[in-house]
Amino acid sequence: MPYDRDLDECLFSKVWEDENDRLTVSIFSYNNGQKKLQISRESKNAQGELRFAKMGRLTKGEAEALLPFIQEAVTQMD
Repeated sequence: MPYDRDLDECLFSKVWEDENDRLTVSIFSYNNGQKKLQISRESKNAQGELRFAKMGRLTKGEAEALLPFIQEAVTQMD
């Protein structure tokens, strides 16, 4: 069965931004299935537009900023 965007429900989302990146912690449920945590990164290109980027590694500052969002998201997964 191919992916259907209409079946993918975002149940929680929090965003953290700095001058170059936007990190988002979300919870999704596909087709009313198991709730899953997603962390995504968008980075600014030379024109200052945000583009999807590989998540890769986090700096200490990014990890510290996201930790409260992750903890809040986990409580939403029950």
